Parts: sequence; C-alpha cells; structure tokens
Amino acid sequence: DGRAITLGESINARGERWELQLKGAGPTPYSRFADGRAVLRSSLREFLCSEAMHHLGVPTTRALSLVGTGETVVRDMLYDGNPRPEPGAVVCRVAPSFIRFGNFEIFASRGEEALLERLIDFTIARDFPELAAEPDAAARRIRWFDEVCRRTAVLVAHWMRVGFVHGVMNTDNMSILGLTIDYGPYGWVDDFDPDWTPNTTDAGGRRYRFGNQPFIAHWNLWQLANAIYPVVREVEPLERALAAYADVHDSSYRDMMRAKLGLAEWRGGEEGDDGLLERLHRLLAAGEVDMSLFFRRLADVDPAAPTLEPLAEAFYDPTRRAAVEAELLAWLRAHGARVLGDGRLAAARRAEMNRVNPLYVPRNYLAQQAIDAAEGGDMSELEALLEVLRRPYDEQPGRERFAARRPDWARDRPGCSMLSCSS
Repeated sequence: DGRAITLGESINARGERWELQLKGAGPTPYSRFADGRAVLRSSLREFLCSEAMHHLGVPTTRALSLVGTGETVVRDMLYDGNPRPEPGAVVCRVAPSFIRFGNFEIFASRGEEALLERLIDFTIARDFPELAAEPDAAARRIRWFDEVCRRTAVLVAHWMRVGFVHGVMNTDNMSILGLTIDYGPYGWVDDFDPDWTPNTTDAGGRRYRFGNQPFIAHWNLWQLANAIYPVVREVEPLERALAAYADVHDSSYRDMMRAKLGLAEWRGGEEGDDGLLERLHRLLAAGEVDMSLFFRRLADVDPAAPTLEPLAEAFYDPTRRAAVEAELLAWLRAHGARVLGDGRLAAARRAEMNRVNPLYVPRNYLAQQAIDAAEGGDMSELEALLEVLRRPYDEQPGRERFAARRPDWARDRPGCSMLSCSS
C-alpha cells in the first residue's frame, strides 16, 4: 500500500481480532512518487463516516483515532490545477482484516498460483473459522467464495437502505469480509437520485452512481471469481455463487424496504409492493425529495387519512413539489391502504420503521462544516456531530439541526455536492 501502515493485530477479551492500520503516516516502500501523507479533510471524513456506518448497522471498518500532525500537506482537491497546503492528519482504522478482492487479483495476474492458494487458505483459516470443519480443501474454498458473495450482497443492500454512495467501487476497495472499506469520495444521497455520484472523476460515465452499486459489486465478484479460478478449477460452483449473490441481495433489499415502508410482509409483482416501491422512487426523484427525511417521516403519516404535512421538511423545491403533489398523495393513499390491510398495531409499525430509517446520517454538508471548523482548530463541531451519529435512529431534542436537509449554500459547493479522490 502506498499510504497505509499496519501496526499489528490485537485480540481482545472476546477473542476478536483487530488489525490496526495507520493511514497517512508517511511513505511506504510502495508510495512511488507520492508522500504517503493525508490531509485532515479526507481523514476526518473517513473517521466520521466509518463510525457513523457502524452505528447505522452497516458492516464497516472502524476508526480508532484521528490525530493532527501539525504539518501541512499540499493537495489539489478537485484536480483542477489549484493545489493548496492543507493540515495533515493520520487516522488509525481497525478491522478484523483489510484483505481486498484486489489482493487475490495480484497473484492471479502474475500467474503465481502457489501464492494465490496460500492467500486463499490463509484468509479462510484466519477470517472464516466457521469453515474449518469442512475437511475437503476444494469444497472449503467454494464455500468461502459463497460466503464472500453473500456478505457482499447484504452489505450493498444496506448501502441502498441508508443512501450511502461509495464513489470508487473498484476491486481494490472491496473487502473480502463484506465490510465498507476505503472512505474516499463517498457521499450521502440528499434528494433522491439513483444516478447521483459524489465522485468528480466518475461524473462522466457515472459507473459508481447510487443505483448502479448492486451491479458493480456483482461485477467485482466476477473478477474475484476469475482470479481464484486457477486454484478452484471449477466453473459451475463459482457461477452458482455469483447467481446466488443476486438472490441474496434482492431478498435482503426487499426485506429492508419492507421495514422502511412499514409493511408486515413483501408482496411482489408490478401490482404489488414492487410496483409500489418503483412508483415511489420515481416520485421522489421527480419531486426532488430528501431520501432520509421522507422515509423517516413516513412513519408519522396517518395511513387512514394521509396528508403531505408530516413530509413538508423533505422537499427542496416548491415548484417540483407542486408537480408531483397529486401523484404523491395518491401514492400515500395506496400505501396507507396497504399498511392498514396488514392489521398491525400502529405503534409497533412506527417503531420498526424508525429502527431502519435513520434520522441522522453524516450528510456531506455536515461533514464539510466539521472540516471547516477543524481546519481552524475547533474540534467541537466534529465532536457534537459524532455524538449525534452514535444514535442515528433516536429523536434527539435540541439537535434537530443535524437532521436538516441540505441547505441551498451546499448544493454546488465542493465537499458538499462533489468530491474527488484527492486526500
């Protein structure tokens, strides 16, 4: 790695293994012409988001510490020919393992099959102990790939649930454990837009856009399958695991959306809940509606007499609201009838909805406000935001500003609307 330095591993009192890794501590043998440093801006974003994701219930690496170096680091934030000195920082991130899909691709691309086999077996033995009971090595490796596909499918379903957009989903940024890893130009969906990408370098093709993430994860698993094939040497089991990815992702996503919508069960089909969700997504995009606030406040809509009043704070543009108001109200009536048909107690339904629909997420503009303050030596904004994000599903009186939709000033500001890999 050109910038990450592993300090070692620690096994805690519960027997959990944690690898401690510094990011931005200086050059490594693989830094090439780079300095191995990191700026406060990107380090704070990784620290903040990885902790927020943990408390949201999304599989992720964690952040142990964030330390300012007292040095300046020159970076060109938007790669537009305007480099400037920024405060330096080091984040210590922790995970049971930082092994990625790309680690297997290296050996496969070089034809180093013996090393590839050793890495596969090492990963299974250390990080997938539940597979140790399988005596046959070939079967054990297949079961391992099955599990990698399953974990990745569940992970991406969680991203889609909370509105997280990774930004750089190459195979080197895919954890073999199914964790969110490498927080670079990530972003959070404000107004619902399946085509939104936070990464400036992805703005052309939008390969890593919000709605395309399940496909990209599947494509990355295909690359991993190609990489390990020289050791596995069986095509059909790999293809079955890849096919199962789609099934696991779809079932996980449907169950998450069922809970987000307050439904007792998912009834598929265009005339059923699939169609209900598809129509909602179309209306949210057309009406420029805030994703997090809409789903959170949907629990406050009376299914017997729905109105748009509980959702008022979720709209960004009065004109676009007016354009979808009638259709959205019709959707709320259809949803209300569907909910009432389940016959559940209203309190139980609302409680389940609020357990999966966060009120507080690390919105891009909130992170940027914390960065601006921290660069001036004031860490209080970061500390306050971090405290709120530790309880993302709880109403927190007095902290409503952290749940507010994106303000107008942040719509086109770098760091709030678009980011880059510069760090």
